[in-house]
Amino acid sequence: MIQIGDALPACTLMEYVEVPGDGCSIGPNPVALPAALQGKTIALFAVPGAFTPTCSETHLPGFVAQADAFKAAGVDEIWCVAVNDAFVMGAWGRQQQVAGKVRMLADGDAVFAKATGLTLDLTGKGLGLRSARYSMLVRDGKVAQLNVENGAGLSVSDAATLLAQIQ
Repeated sequence: MIQIGDALPACTLMEYVEVPGDGCSIGPNPVALPAALQGKTIALFAVPGAFTPTCSETHLPGFVAQADAFKAAGVDEIWCVAVNDAFVMGAWGRQQQVAGKVRMLADGDAVFAKATGLTLDLTGKGLGLRSARYSMLVRDGKVAQLNVENGAGLSVSDAATLLAQIQ
């Protein structure tokens, strides 16, 4: 499992873009790591699945609500990562009104989850291999803080906990 001080893996996530700009076309666009992380401070959190109860009712909304506080604490961007496709992440972001606050990044093949060692096997529950629930602070591509949930629920990877750690 990835640890504090480790660099995030060099892989590519996908982001659904609704408005073209900065070289991005409408639709799914690649987000190549570590280039997207270079020189930035990122509050990254991962969820087992878009539109699932805890993710939709508490985890993502907490980061949306605290977006301004994260910016004030020196965070350049907030990223939400899930093992879903870019279309699902885009739709979930629209439903949660994340525009300008949280980037919704798809790890459709679980490449990022596997590379970080932060997977959750929900085979038999109809969900297959997913990402574990966690939050991390990433500075210039390296993990500066890591909060991995141990079991079900949301007790250490919520927005308030990560924000308190970086203030």
